[in-house]
Amino acid sequence: MWKSIVAYIPDWKVFALSLIAAIIPYAIYKTFDWIRTADKMKSGESMDSNQTTQAQDPNEWFTGDFAKDLEAVRHEMARHSDVYFREFQIGGIGLKAAIVFVEGLSDKNLIDKHIMKSLMSDYEECPKDRHRTNGNLSKEYILNKVLSIRKVDEARRIKEMTPKVLTGSTALMIEGLQDIFLLETSNGKSRNIEEPISEGLIRGPRAGFNENLCDNTALLRRDGENPSLSLIKFQVGKREKRDLVIAYMEDIAETKLVEEVKRRIRKIDIDSVPESGYVEQFIEDNYLSLFPQVQNTERPDRVIGALMEGRVAILLDGTPFVLIVPVTFSMLLQTPEDYYERWIPGTLFRLLRYFAVFVSFLAPALYISFISFHPGLIPTKLAISIIGTRGIVPFPAIIEALILEISIEILREAGLRLPKPVGPAMGIVGGLIIGEAAVQAGIVSQILVIVIAVTAISSFSIPHYSLGLTFRILRFIGMFCAAVFGLYGVILFFLLLCSHLVKLKSFGLPYASPAVPYRLSDWKDFMIRMPLLMMKRRPKMMHTRNPIRKG
Repeated sequence: MWKSIVAYIPDWKVFALSLIAAIIPYAIYKTFDWIRTADKMKSGESMDSNQTTQAQDPNEWFTGDFAKDLEAVRHEMARHSDVYFREFQIGGIGLKAAIVFVEGLSDKNLIDKHIMKSLMSDYEECPKDRHRTNGNLSKEYILNKVLSIRKVDEARRIKEMTPKVLTGSTALMIEGLQDIFLLETSNGKSRNIEEPISEGLIRGPRAGFNENLCDNTALLRRDGENPSLSLIKFQVGKREKRDLVIAYMEDIAETKLVEEVKRRIRKIDIDSVPESGYVEQFIEDNYLSLFPQVQNTERPDRVIGALMEGRVAILLDGTPFVLIVPVTFSMLLQTPEDYYERWIPGTLFRLLRYFAVFVSFLAPALYISFISFHPGLIPTKLAISIIGTRGIVPFPAIIEALILEISIEILREAGLRLPKPVGPAMGIVGGLIIGEAAVQAGIVSQILVIVIAVTAISSFSIPHYSLGLTFRILRFIGMFCAAVFGLYGVILFFLLLCSHLVKLKSFGLPYASPAVPYRLSDWKDFMIRMPLLMMKRRPKMMHTRNPIRKG
């Protein structure tokens, strides 16, 4: 066998020549490719070096040479097409000047009347020439005698000037001055203060936050004379920076809580923070939990009420939703109207909400467990009625319930995304048509339609939208537990949910407070809202610096 294999091996000389013939063309190709690549890299380096010499480093200081500095600014702003340059001469003395601003962000009327007109028309030379220093204009004279702008900063480098101009300020360059003036000329257009859409009340203030941070902080200030209200500003976002303010009562809020909020805000590491929901997800204790650990609201009265209890509010520029920390489960089921009405109606409304929460995520699961596993627990007459309605339904209870639940969720989502005039009508008409058609077709039973309708209505009574989303998800988990284990699965699911709530915390505060840990004094504002005359102390669970509400 070995001899036959050796016979097929060519002579070593022929093999060597064949190998060389195959390698030489490949080596020639790689040599030319390497030379071509080296030439490209060399030319690219020369182009980059030329561009580098032409471009000015953003960290470079302004030189005082008007033409050179203006050209450097033009080069830096070349990629921003909405940046506008306007060159002119200061009236009476002939010095060159230029302004740089962003169209749409800067107030043109403010620029025309208080900058251009002040420098070009209203400027008059001082008889004793006191406004000059070494032949050039004095900065102090410009700031104190010429510019009628409420806020003026100075920049000495392009890096300091660029972000200010791109956020609405106007840069003023004057020949002979090394520093550049940054004038506060932001447009300031914002939505009017309107009634909050997501938190409607029958009785209470109609004012709500808008997208302007200054308006929102002013709403907190104008609620009443309160010198202890502290507002501390931060900036969040690495590339697109936004202003963020934390608000708290200095003589009420616990110092550790305020410092913890500051620490978590500083740890936010992301390019941009377009909405307060981003902040909420970065600062919450357990991001794997379904339950919201931060409350969001559009109502200033709710924020003031929380601050008076020792909590901290977080306001972000560009969104009307303000965050409140820490929160408890019971706090998410309360509304400001509970306090505006007398204590008996307020207590009744709260008890109704707790009952609605129980129905919203356990009613379908209980229906499935009774129908599939425990029909003997149903009263006889009701059981006969249910059997009569389900006689033609071809699906088991879990499939029947899923069909209706998924249909309701789709209709609810579609109603939110459609235009306002169409959305509510589509939800109502769609629900009626689909429910009636499904019953007539024998796909679902009439009793299940009633159960799902009561469940949907109960979920609408939850005042906090994020908490409502949580129970909508838990409803499906409870249905699957009931389909597998029956009533035992529902009870086990409820116990696991309670254990999770007991372990959960919001900024160190137990989420199930004041139920767990038990504090009898805090039960005055838990499920039962006691009269205001009896609520003389702030919640003990907040560990406030001043525990007394009165006196």
